Amino acid sequence: MTPLREILKLAPVIPVLTIEKLEHAVPLAKALCNGGLRVLEVTLRTPIALAAVREMIGAVPEAVVGVGTLTRAADFAPCRKAGARFAVSPGLIPEMIQAARDSGLPLLPGVMTPSELMAARAAGFDTLKFFPASAAGGPALLRAFAAPFPDVVFCPTGGITRATARDYLTLKNVACIGGSWMVPAELLAAEDWTAVEALARDAAGLRG
Repeated sequence: MTPLREILKLAPVIPVLTIEKLEHAVPLAKALCNGGLRVLEVTLRTPIALAAVREMIGAVPEAVVGVGTLTRAADFAPCRKAGARFAVSPGLIPEMIQAARDSGLPLLPGVMTPSELMAARAAGFDTLKFFPASAAGGPALLRAFAAPFPDVVFCPTGGITRATARDYLTLKNVACIGGSWMVPAELLAAEDWTAVEALARDAAGLRG
């Protein structure tokens, strides 16, 4: 799990990206990296997601691009082929554990409950996505996890905003957070990459 923890140390916030237009991929990645957010998660929620990953990697070498919303074992091979550096899933099922190992992609699996956390840890995962963070209990639940699970580090994602980000980032068991407030739909539609860069720069400074 060490490579994944090293990736999560690179920035306090991972932008969670749903890319609808392929021509947005490269300027978006450049704006986010210029703002200080090098680790990018492109979700598998659109047909062009993997093409966007390939273009980002080719044009923005400083970006560390991963793929999110993996929900099936079959998702891993094409993500690896596209050049992704890591994978993110909202949950964890046995067949995905083996697929992650076979692909060599570091996996950040999602958990929400103590039982899910224990199952993921038993499978060898000590770096986890806490999802959906806001709905599941937010910083209070992560704080409660710290004592019984001192070896586990989290990347909370889901419902986190600029206003609540610091509440998570002050926790010792939080490596970083995932969010999308720095890439609002209206800025993507307007292709206002300068404004995206400014929001990214603000997010990159949240941990001080």
